Amino acid sequence: MANPTSRATLIDYAKRRLGDPVIEINVDEDQVEDRVDEALQYYQEFHSDATVRTYLKHLITADDVTNEYISVANNVLFVSKMFPLTSSFQNSRNFFDIKYQMMLNDIADLMNFAGDLAYYEQMQQYLSLLDMKLNGHPQVQFSRKQNRLYIFGDFADNDIKAGDYIVAEIYSIVDPETHTSVYNDMFLKEYTTALIKQQWGMNLIKFEGMQLPGGVVLNGRQIYDDATSEIATLRENLRLEHEFPPDFFVGWYGN
Repeated sequence: MANPTSRATLIDYAKRRLGDPVIEINVDEDQVEDRVDEALQYYQEFHSDATVRTYLKHLITADDVTNEYISVANNVLFVSKMFPLTSSFQNSRNFFDIKYQMMLNDIADLMNFAGDLAYYEQMQQYLSLLDMKLNGHPQVQFSRKQNRLYIFGDFADNDIKAGDYIVAEIYSIVDPETHTSVYNDMFLKEYTTALIKQQWGMNLIKFEGMQLPGGVVLNGRQIYDDATSEIATLRENLRLEHEFPPDFFVGWYGN
């Protein structure tokens, strides 16, 4: 099958690319499985087609406040954007709160200059700035190894408390078992084939120069070197053409 739709058909495709069944591919099945895992991991780490942008909505619980982090699914690759937890302008709870009163005064001043759409946009930006300065935005840090989103806010002053919602823009890994077209990705097919080829050459290196019946001489070193070169080329092309720019991996916070 030239268009793999599963892990098994991807393995069969890679072996046929290497000559199977005409040529015996001297790679153990466990080694093949390891190389497929390695190929999938690299593809998911760096290829833009392996992830999808979505949004995480989470209701803060008492345990979250105690831990100062929330647990996220293990398919989350990174957090690209964090939205404010609360807004002094939109979610004021106390009419006598000094922050609320300061914002009301600024809004009243702005209303005296009602004008065109450009001025309205400037006002919105100014209100957003006021909200950030008066209310503040919590700092967060995503730990992929722990599957945790740490929230560094003022829990003592109830800036973050149980019952609040947080919304984060995240990139999660596309599950190949659910979306089987992943197995037919051109990079993944070629990269899997190259990794299995490299393993094949590595296995044969210890028999370097050994002559088989019929005068055939094993050349594991050449197979290994060719595969290593192919892997390097594939990785370079992926990083140049399909990888997210670096700023995608730096979490930030916005309105």
